[in-house]
Amino acid sequence: MKIGLIGFGNMASAITGGMLKNGFAKPEDIIVSRRDEEKLIEIESKYQIAATTDNREVAKEADVLILAVKPQMLSGVIEEIRGITRPEQLIVSIAAGKSIKWLCEAFGRTVKIVRCMPNTPALVGEACTGICFNRLVSQEEKTYILDLFSCLGMASEVPENLMDVVVGVSGSSPAYVFMFIEAIADAAVCMGMPRKQAYEFTAQAVMGSAKLMLETGKHPGELKDMVCSPAGTTIEAVKVLEEKGMRAALMDAVVRCVERSKEL
Repeated sequence: MKIGLIGFGNMASAITGGMLKNGFAKPEDIIVSRRDEEKLIEIESKYQIAATTDNREVAKEADVLILAVKPQMLSGVIEEIRGITRPEQLIVSIAAGKSIKWLCEAFGRTVKIVRCMPNTPALVGEACTGICFNRLVSQEEKTYILDLFSCLGMASEVPENLMDVVVGVSGSSPAYVFMFIEAIADAAVCMGMPRKQAYEFTAQAVMGSAKLMLETGKHPGELKDMVCSPAGTTIEAVKVLEEKGMRAALMDAVVRCVERSKEL
């Protein structure tokens, strides 16, 4: 199958790199478009794939067409290509907030639509991608798309009514985690640790903690309790976090993120 990507920012780059690294696609199976002509030379050199400034060319050649542009640009791109898309094409959107209904209305007809929400850890092969499909997508096509996005990390089908929640829980959450890492590292620096080492220690602790939870299947509360010895150091820190309302702040942030996704 020929895979086309319209828009080639960080996420499209991660998708392309993941497909090639995992042998899901060969360079000759991929064509991409980007408006910046200077970047096209860099893309062709790095990935050995076809690149063009013409979105219509990509839409014409692709069997699977990935729309990797920002939500505010999506309407204009669809208007440009909808006259040359084909009924058998799979149209994949990674734009937050744009529903299957919205996408079909933008194309002016019912088409095979896939909505995906990957996150930036895709850049290192550790993405978490939520995916939903409209009724025209076959089971074989669903499997193909799930396999494609599994090249970036974890990929899972979710009902469309949860896609905005996916945005809040995994799509945007790397930003929350980076703030968490930065804050802990700042405290370490305040207490005398060199900044580079503080970032390394904190990031490794976060990564290791997440891996521990995923691989053991234990509840995060149980794992937290394992660290909190009676009258120990950790429970003192947990007490401060509870007093400062860390849980409530995070919950409110995610809820607001989900609400914003619905507004787009």
